[in-house]
Amino acid sequence: MLAARLSMASVFVVMGAYRVFGAYQGVPTTGATLVFSSLALALGLLIAAGWKLRWTALAATALMLVDALMSHPFWSVAGADRGVQLLHFMKNISIAGGLLLLSLMSLSRQRY
Repeated sequence: MLAARLSMASVFVVMGAYRVFGAYQGVPTTGATLVFSSLALALGLLIAAGWKLRWTALAATALMLVDALMSHPFWSVAGADRGVQLLHFMKNISIAGGLLLLSLMSLSRQRY
């Protein structure tokens, strides 16, 4: 269970840190992206630590659903881009499902 929790958290830690560090290095980044990435990094670290897992996993689930809808609008693109966006959209949906499962499993155990 620990390995599963850490692998779920790694998506948020790695991508959040990558974007925040990029912004720190001067990569043009919008304020919304910086806030979103900082939140993802924080949630990933909290999930990795197992802190209030039910609630942090639920918050990360919501973050993934918002990201899927806002960042991967497969319904509004055509051609090969549609398949790429659909793949990323479904990846986010599956990660959200894993986080939801993690949240529900935390009800039966204090920490994994």
